[in-house]
Amino acid sequence: MSEAKLKELGIELPEAPIPAGNYIPAVKTGNLLFISGQIPLENGKVAYTGKVSDDNLETAQKSAKSCAINILAQIKREAGSLDKVTKIVRLSGFVNSVPEFTQHPKVINPASDLMFEVFGEKGKHARIALGAGSLPLDSMTEIDAIVELSE
Repeated sequence: MSEAKLKELGIELPEAPIPAGNYIPAVKTGNLLFISGQIPLENGKVAYTGKVSDDNLETAQKSAKSCAINILAQIKREAGSLDKVTKIVRLSGFVNSVPEFTQHPKVINPASDLMFEVFGEKGKHARIALGAGSLPLDSMTEIDAIVELSE
């Protein structure tokens, strides 16, 4: 059902991005899947870079959605199917912002919206959205996830 919803939304999942550091992209323990932070990699390159401000909020929102798509790709790689998701438990969103920027939740909203669109009620989750002085590879956003899977 979730995979069909992606097609309906016109979203094709990319190959799950490979980590840029000394860690693995996901850890499964029990029925929980912890997805490492995903940046807006598209076709092997960071698609959205630089500091977020009120002037580029819409671009930053696209960056967050790109991160969410990469989270979905990691879930599919690890679980074999998005249909095994029973709950998106939590998203943690980081925004590479100028110090005076205060709209971090608005930046991360598109990632949360995508989880709800794809998974319905199972996509509703707890979340944090906060600013950071910098992020890996100068990406605008980075988001990680905790996901519950069926057995």
